[in-house]
Amino acid sequence: MPKSKRDKKVSLTKTAKHGLDWKKKTVTELREAGGEYANIYLFHVVGMHGPGLRELRRVWRESKLFLGKNKIMSIALGKTPESELQPGMHKICERIKGECGLLFTNKSEKEVCTYFENFAEKDYARGGSLATETVILEEGPLEQFAHSMEPHLRSLGLPTTLKRGIINLVKDYTVCQKGQPMNPEQAKVLKLLGIPMSQFRLVLDSVWSKPDLFKVLKSEVEDINEVEDEGEDIADEEAETESE
Repeated sequence: MPKSKRDKKVSLTKTAKHGLDWKKKTVTELREAGGEYANIYLFHVVGMHGPGLRELRRVWRESKLFLGKNKIMSIALGKTPESELQPGMHKICERIKGECGLLFTNKSEKEVCTYFENFAEKDYARGGSLATETVILEEGPLEQFAHSMEPHLRSLGLPTTLKRGIINLVKDYTVCQKGQPMNPEQAKVLKLLGIPMSQFRLVLDSVWSKPDLFKVLKSEVEDINEVEDEGEDIADEEAETESE
């Protein structure tokens, strides 16, 4: 019997990764930006969102925005006084951790802070996110869904049944509770209901400015790290579910 073309074993050692050339190119670009722009802002990312990120790059097209490998950003700017690209840059590298990025710009601190404080893009929550409100579905028909959706809704945990071709909840169902982390199934239900509970936000951490000025900016970074730690296990579960 001939072997199916789909039946192939792929070695994990052959999966695509960023090569050495890409890393060297990124380090070079970071160092060039470090010499070209007067200010470097370190910011933390909350609820990464593709469309929001594209908008961010569009608005700051006259500046340079880097989101990527923390280790590469640290190596490029210098992690120690001996290896730093310019005096004082190692101080910002010491704070690079978690999901973060660098903004190289000549814009004033007031302009940057104002933009970041007001920037927010709504999005659907993912597993691990904290619910911003309590959502309860009452017993009865769910007429917004086609009858073919019933098995899927049941697989997400909703107590449903079909009655005369209409999906019905057999009892009240709490989708999520305010302040509690959500699992992947809860996040999927909220998306089906059209309820966004997440925001793509950028929280400023610190700034380095020429010739040698470093300042930690007032931010919510500690709160962000706390939320990320609380939702870490659930987020991992979501990734496993999506890969199946």
